[in-house]
Amino acid sequence: MRFSELDGARIGVWGAGREITSLARQLSRRMPAAEIAVAAFDEPPPGDLAALLDSPGLEVVLGAERPAALAGCDVVVRSPGVSIHRPEMLALSARGVPVTTATSLWLAEHGPERVIVVTGTKGKSTTAALAHHLAREAGVAAELAGNIGVSALDLLDADPGALIVLELSSYQIADLASGPELVLFTNLYPEHADWHGSVEAYRAEKLRILALPGLRTAVLPARQPELAATPVQAGRLLYGTPEGWDAAAQGITLRGELRIPAAELPLPGEHNALNLCGALAALEAAGIPEPPLPGSLSGFRGLEHRLQTVAVKDGLTWVDDSISTTPESTLAALASFPGRPIVLLAGGQDRGQDYGELARRLTALEAIVIGLGSTGPRLLESLRAAGAPPERVLAAADLADGVRLARERAADGAVLLLSPAAPSYDDYRDFTERGALFRSLLAAR
Repeated sequence: MRFSELDGARIGVWGAGREITSLARQLSRRMPAAEIAVAAFDEPPPGDLAALLDSPGLEVVLGAERPAALAGCDVVVRSPGVSIHRPEMLALSARGVPVTTATSLWLAEHGPERVIVVTGTKGKSTTAALAHHLAREAGVAAELAGNIGVSALDLLDADPGALIVLELSSYQIADLASGPELVLFTNLYPEHADWHGSVEAYRAEKLRILALPGLRTAVLPARQPELAATPVQAGRLLYGTPEGWDAAAQGITLRGELRIPAAELPLPGEHNALNLCGALAALEAAGIPEPPLPGSLSGFRGLEHRLQTVAVKDGLTWVDDSISTTPESTLAALASFPGRPIVLLAGGQDRGQDYGELARRLTALEAIVIGLGSTGPRLLESLRAAGAPPERVLAAADLADGVRLARERAADGAVLLLSPAAPSYDDYRDFTERGALFRSLLAAR
């Protein structure tokens, strides 16, 4: 279904967020005959949905009333946070009610041409931002949208010839109807089993983008062999290999030739070097000229709450990596500070994360670990099982207590790293709120 096919339709929406707000705004501008008739929410809607909630005749439904109210709509547009596996969503599909997302509507309307989708378990926001930045540095009109930048529907007025870099999560890919011209995967690890129903379903619904109509090239990480070898009904370009864009000790190379010396890399860590390789490989696959390197990277700034040094006080370096919500991303963060003593503050919402490998690495590093949130006790138990001594395994009552403990136990020259290896939703609205509290606690001392 295309966005232009909604004119005159009776539309239901489920959930809040940027995509639903953008849909309401674009419909009011372009399709006055279309009607958002039903808005369903899991809890009372937030007050910032004025563009939606002010619609005349709108029926707002909660609880058990939702399926029946939405069943009377011509189409239901779900927020990405609303799982397609929920019984209510399955019932709507069984009754023949089309269910889609604002991103899927936009992509069907725009078509695959000059669209790069960046996805993966971790690193997709940084990689999408790098691809967008480098495309502009190469002199190409480019837009950044999806989970970073603006909502995809807000690009309906974009220059038709612009390159669109679209960061998408598995929540948006799970029922995407058509593909982009090019998809770039950063990596693939177990995640979001609660939304998808299982880790296996997460993997399958993430990878389905590789078989969607419209896809011309898949750009895949060679250092994840299983992902790199995934069947693709399109061309395949690998990065992280000497035959292409690669991260080596001396810096970023292209087919063995040094392009960016290590000292000129804009972000720390091997994982960020590979993110940059992926962005450059995607631009190459899209036919974008190589930007001036390394000079074009000088203006790039990393994302907020991603390995950001927020304070250097009394010989201690405090780093905000609140956006790290998986053990794999925290392992990558640890690798960004070779040779430095580490005090790690970690833990958050329990999504069944396996902390075994992380615990073994932290034990080998002789790191001090302060457990936080719902998964803090489980992480600390994994550390004990890995042989970590009791004095390096500490429980904190909350983040403020964790910051206090970190300061007390840190050796001179240590990195005090908030990299939770878990989502934030047990105690915070999102990782941004968690990171902001961390920063405010430092500023108050």
